[in-house]
Amino acid sequence: MTPLRYSYPAMSDQIQDRRAKLARLRELGIDPFGSRFTGVSANREIRALAERMPIEAGQTLDVPEARLRAAGRVALLRDTGKLIFLTVRDRTGELQWALSKRTIEEGTKARRHEGTGGVGQAAGNREQETAGTEQATGNREQRTGSGGQVGPHSESAHALTSPPLHASAAEPAALPGEAPWPDGPTAWQAAKLLDLGDIVGAEGQLGRTKTGELTLWVSHFRVLAKALRPPPEKRLGLTDVETRYRKRHVDLLANPTSRDLFITRARIIEFIRGVLKDRGFVEVETPVLQPIYGGAAARPFVTHHNALDMRLYLRISPELYLKRCLVGGLERVYEFSRCFRNEGISPRHNPEFTMLELYQAYGDYHDMMELTEAIIAGAARHVIGSYKIAFEGREIDYTPPWPRRRYRDLVREYAGVDIDDTSAVMAKARELGILARVQRARAAVERGADPAKVGAPGMEQLPHPSGSALHGGSPGAAPADSARGAHGPSVSPSPGPAPAQEGSEELHVDHALLVNALFEECVESHLINPTFVVDYPAPLCPLTRRHPDDPALALRFEAYVNGMEMGNAYSELNDPDVQRANLAAQVEGEGDETMRVMDDDFVEALEYAMPPAGGLGIGIDRLCMLLTGSPSIREVLLFPLQRPESGPASGASR
Repeated sequence: MTPLRYSYPAMSDQIQDRRAKLARLRELGIDPFGSRFTGVSANREIRALAERMPIEAGQTLDVPEARLRAAGRVALLRDTGKLIFLTVRDRTGELQWALSKRTIEEGTKARRHEGTGGVGQAAGNREQETAGTEQATGNREQRTGSGGQVGPHSESAHALTSPPLHASAAEPAALPGEAPWPDGPTAWQAAKLLDLGDIVGAEGQLGRTKTGELTLWVSHFRVLAKALRPPPEKRLGLTDVETRYRKRHVDLLANPTSRDLFITRARIIEFIRGVLKDRGFVEVETPVLQPIYGGAAARPFVTHHNALDMRLYLRISPELYLKRCLVGGLERVYEFSRCFRNEGISPRHNPEFTMLELYQAYGDYHDMMELTEAIIAGAARHVIGSYKIAFEGREIDYTPPWPRRRYRDLVREYAGVDIDDTSAVMAKARELGILARVQRARAAVERGADPAKVGAPGMEQLPHPSGSALHGGSPGAAPADSARGAHGPSVSPSPGPAPAQEGSEELHVDHALLVNALFEECVESHLINPTFVVDYPAPLCPLTRRHPDDPALALRFEAYVNGMEMGNAYSELNDPDVQRANLAAQVEGEGDETMRVMDDDFVEALEYAMPPAGGLGIGIDRLCMLLTGSPSIREVLLFPLQRPESGPASGASR
């Protein structure tokens, strides 16, 4: 067999030029990818320090407090020959650096002879270097996306004065693990090899140019990482949406707004953790790989554990494990769980997503409403800064308390039918074309189409025609690693729907699912400001306690904002016999295939007694969408799943 050889990609002229500079740095004895560099002050901290110091225009402070280390990425570069100006960007903002040939290359020798003087020394002790207008050959100006503001007409590019060379700028000692500073001439040659996007470190004195621009006058300089690819050009930036998602690392370095968005996301999660900590909740971690999937109606991703020879599922929800924690005495638990559902992709859905799920012993869904308001409205107020936030051209008001609306009343108001009137629900579904779409989709599934792709209400929940017992096929055709095998717990098979003829009016659709399709079609778009929709049809909620006055209803709410489900909460069912009966009924029925799974181990856990409890799930990605005004869920996912650029995805090796 002929071994495969890796083919290096073709390089552009810019990349070849950068690689030539990389080789030159190595010839100079400089590691172009650096080492430890400690004691760095963030640019925001440097600016705050400067506000407290009496630095006049044209002055450079020669006091220990003004001698600082900084590091970051070169966002703008202007080389005027003997003076190089950099705009260096870090996680907190930008700062101008000035590198003088004399200060860098001859600074050590000059400091030995010039004494110590202070701010504003006599002109004879300074080297005056002025950027002025464009110089002769060798001058250059470079910019990068949303970079600094230094340019040919910027005030900081004119009438600039380099700092005095004082003894207080003596050679700084290298800290443990750090390489020593390169000698002056080598450091200056390295500075002349800089490109946009390079990561650099420096030490120097804080001062201002004659026009008042805050500047770090660099005395010691090093390259920390050489960029071998150029960043996006400033005027064009990185605006293509697919490229931004596919190459998020470039998006982050080119677009500060993207970095700010993910910092805001982190702050939202931090705020939520604070709310839950104050209320006595404990954060836990539950399995991502599960022998039985449950806790939601969704199609799972399936995998195989080689060592144990068993089928496993990526979790669709952490619910059943968190409830086991309640049984074990962890009375208030939560998890920021990464969940996976093998279904469609849309601006509001992603197969991999983050969900906050929590359970509170001795509470119910009323407690969960109050907690939902504290989390979502609190994040709007304390992280974003206002209860009123614009989204898709609307102003959404998160001010609590939010209205509570009964599911039944909303369907009657917007669909014009009562959820218990089977014939009226069927007639309305036929009128709106829901039945026809389901009919066409089911026929397509019978012909072999993927249920997640046929585009009709509830079709993503129908079984795919395969031999797996999990998906409604013949149990005898199940693969050897099926969960039905000796290595895994029992997952009860489902009979699957009866075949339907295309064009036939005889189409059975579970009544509760049809009601929910009407709700999605007629009601959701009207729920703009935050609204709690309460008391759902019980068949949709097998894990939920029934309403004491009407067993056909479940003590459940969903929180809607801008037509999107934001949160889902129950008064949790803790009667093991009722729970077993509910799950068994779904296993034997013809309803939602993804809910037809029996977890006997979970029911056994309930038999040890789980306290009455309220449970809540909040989609973190959707929450971040709404609070940051992002139109698509992929905007708030750092690395959303993308279709391969060309051809099917291939493995790392063959």
